[in-house]
Amino acid sequence: MAENIVAIAAEIGRLLEENGLTISCAESCTGGLLTSTLTDVPGSSAYLTGSVVSYTNEVKARILGVPEESLASCGAVSEPVARAMAEGVRTLMRTDIGVGITGIAGPGGGTVGKPVGLVYIAVSSPSGTVVSENRFLGTRLENKRASVEKALWMTVDMIRSIS
Repeated sequence: MAENIVAIAAEIGRLLEENGLTISCAESCTGGLLTSTLTDVPGSSAYLTGSVVSYTNEVKARILGVPEESLASCGAVSEPVARAMAEGVRTLMRTDIGVGITGIAGPGGGTVGKPVGLVYIAVSSPSGTVVSENRFLGTRLENKRASVEKALWMTVDMIRSIS
């Protein structure tokens, strides 16, 4: 799986460079793994401007501009928060693409309504924002890796749709 993830990240880099686009990331449950994967590609500084690891609600609200109301009413692991994270990091970093990931990697922290492995991933561009609800069934590390792979594929789809 690791080789596949690096290959997808390289494809994203190629597409971003070909189209003169930039990307930034806002990560919660993946703790920077998406950004790390993107930087595994040589020359990624040409299109990756930065990221925010927003592990707490306070950072989500203060740095990324996630509405306090969304955090209070929907919780950090929700579609509105993932959307706001992607849009917020895109605005903050002034990039063409913003990716937001929030979820419950496990092994603890899950509930009946929000089980371990529930991850929301959002990809935002000037043409709009797409959000995916995912339910991964692995270990903590497997859930983080699956989240990154899904985010990479969503990013490829977004770049292709706007270029």
